[in-house]
Amino acid sequence: MTLSRPRLSDAVVEEKTIEYRDPAESLKIFGFWLFLATDMLLFACLFATYVLLHTHTAGGPTARTLFDVPGFVAETFILLTSSFTGGLATYEMQRQRPKAVAVWLAVTMLLGLAFVGLEAQEFIHDVEMGATMSRSAFLSAFFTLVGTHGSHVSVGIVWMLAILIQVLRQGITPQTARKVFNVGLYWHFLDVVWVFIFTVVYLTGMVM
Repeated sequence: MTLSRPRLSDAVVEEKTIEYRDPAESLKIFGFWLFLATDMLLFACLFATYVLLHTHTAGGPTARTLFDVPGFVAETFILLTSSFTGGLATYEMQRQRPKAVAVWLAVTMLLGLAFVGLEAQEFIHDVEMGATMSRSAFLSAFFTLVGTHGSHVSVGIVWMLAILIQVLRQGITPQTARKVFNVGLYWHFLDVVWVFIFTVVYLTGMVM
């Protein structure tokens, strides 16, 4: 009697995490990476525009007079913490624990809502001071860049809620695993973008 040796392809499939085991789901993940690449180009253009226009205040409020240090530091801390909790959701997904995934997604969503709330308060405060988008080129570039990021975070929260519901109803399947993985990628991408906003917009604005 001869014993059949396991094929190398079987071993490779076994080593893959659940979101990559189905070729169709792997292809969708690759497609999402391409989407993030195009989104990165969008933000690169917005950053370039801001860098060119941030000194064009037209006699209006400047970054130093407008930015609130405790406010944007709190926003940064909250969003970076949400990146950690989002990573925990992906980790629990790979362990195939749907309830733990739902918990960490919910925590991430709450932190995201806190971030959006602080950003909304910042914008309202700026407008009350007369710092509107139409006041200067600097403010147009600032509101467009930071507002685009904030809208992405808002979309991410709604998307995360939809995935949370699917995970609770369907459990961890190749489809839901891929969705949890993709939303995690999306959230980490937004955190990286915010680090650049924190540095290029807020920190630079406070020292110039």
